[in-house]
Amino acid sequence: MNLHHLLEKRRVAGKPVRVALIGAGKFGSMFLSQVPHTPGLEVPVIVDLDPERARDACRTVGWDDARIAATTFTKDGAAAIAGNVEVIVEATGNPSVGIRHARAAIAAGKHIVMVNVEADVLAGPLLADEARKAGVVYSLAYGDQPALTAEMVDWARATGFKVVAAGKGTKYLPIYHDVTPAGVWGHYGLTAAEAQSAGMNPQMFNSFLDGTKSAIEMAAIANATGLDVPSTGLLFPPCGVDDLPHVMRPTDKGGALEKSGVVEVVSSLERDGRPVFRDLRWGVYVVLEAPNDYAADCFRQYGLKTDSSGRYAAMYKPYHLIGLELNISVLSAALRGEPTGQPQGFRGDVAAVAKKNLRAGEMLDGEGGYTVWGKLMPAAESLKTGALPIGLAHHVKLTRDVAHGAVVRWSDVEIDAKNDAVAFRRAMEAKFSH
Repeated sequence: MNLHHLLEKRRVAGKPVRVALIGAGKFGSMFLSQVPHTPGLEVPVIVDLDPERARDACRTVGWDDARIAATTFTKDGAAAIAGNVEVIVEATGNPSVGIRHARAAIAAGKHIVMVNVEADVLAGPLLADEARKAGVVYSLAYGDQPALTAEMVDWARATGFKVVAAGKGTKYLPIYHDVTPAGVWGHYGLTAAEAQSAGMNPQMFNSFLDGTKSAIEMAAIANATGLDVPSTGLLFPPCGVDDLPHVMRPTDKGGALEKSGVVEVVSSLERDGRPVFRDLRWGVYVVLEAPNDYAADCFRQYGLKTDSSGRYAAMYKPYHLIGLELNISVLSAALRGEPTGQPQGFRGDVAAVAKKNLRAGEMLDGEGGYTVWGKLMPAAESLKTGALPIGLAHHVKLTRDVAHGAVVRWSDVEIDAKNDAVAFRRAMEAKFSH
C-alpha cells in the first residue's frame, strides 16, 4: 500500500524508476498511457520490431512530442537491457524471445516483469530460480489475471483461510477448442472486415477463445501459488459470481472440483450457449473455506455469499485492467524488491493438442492457430507423457500422424535441440522433474 509514497520519495530525490519496455503492442501501449501520469516513473527506451509503430503507439496513448523526442526507439533489445534502466518489461508475447530477454536482464542485474506469460509457462520456474540466485526480481505482470489471482490467493492464506479454488472467468464452450482463425470473429460478434479495420490479430484472439490462453494462465497461477492442476484438464464449469462457493468446491461436498486446492476457469456461457447470470468473464476469484464455526458465522454476519453449509465463500474482482495496472509490478520490483507473483515450482504445464487429424509433414502453427490448442496438464503428467509444450509448437514439422484430440509429443516432431529456448526448457524439465 506504500508504492506511491515510495515512488514520491524517489522522485523528490531525483532518482526516477527507469524502465525499458520491449514490445509496444496492446499491453505495452496500455502501460505507456499511464507513464505521463506517474511522476517518478520514466520509460527512456522502447524496443519494438517496428520502432515507428512504437512511436505511433505513444502518440495514440497521449504522449506529447517532447516525451517522444526524449525517448529512444529501437529494435535492439540487448542494448536496451544493458542501458541505464532498473526494470525490463517483456511484452513481446513470443515465448522463445521472452526467455532470451529475461535471461539477458537477469545477467545484467535488472529486474524483469514478464508480461509474456507464454514464456513464463514454458520456462518460468527456471527463470525465477536464476533471478533469485542473481538477487533480482522476476515477476508476473500485475493487471493480467495470473498476478491478480496470485494476489488473492496470498491474501486468503495470509488471513488464515484455506484456498479451495482460484482462477478466472472466460467465454467458453467445448466446441471452441477446434476453432481456427478463419472462424474466430463470428464468436466475438464481428465480421472479418470489422476486425481487420480495428487491427485485431485473428490468431491471437483465437488463442483466447480456443482455451489455450486460459490453460497458460492457470499454469502460471499453479506454478506461482502451489495450487494443483485438475488431473484431466480444465473443466470450465458455467458459473456466476453468486454461485462460486457452490460450484467451485469438491464433488464430495456437492461441487464440480475433483478436490480442494486447484486452479480452474469458470465459463460465462451455459453449455447451451445462454449467458450465465452475473458472469465473471473479465474477472478473477478465489474460493476459501472457513477454518472454524466462528469464521463461518462471520461470513454470514457480514453478508458473504456462501454455499449451503456456510463454510465456503468467495472473493472476486470483476475486472482486470491489463497494462493500465502494470505500474504495480514495476514499482514493486524496483522499490520493494518483491514480485507480484512468481513461479515457485513446476506444477502446471500446457501441452499442444491436435485440432484435427494431423499428418506427418504438416507444420504446427502454435497457439491460436489452425493445428493445435493448449491443454492444461499437471507438470508431472506432461513430463511422463512427453508432451510438446504449446510454447514450442510453432513452425515445427510433424514426423508422424497425430489424431484429432491427441496430445502432440516431442517424439512426433522435428525439433532443434540446439535452439536456445528448447535447451532452456529441457534444462528446466531436468531440474524440476524430481
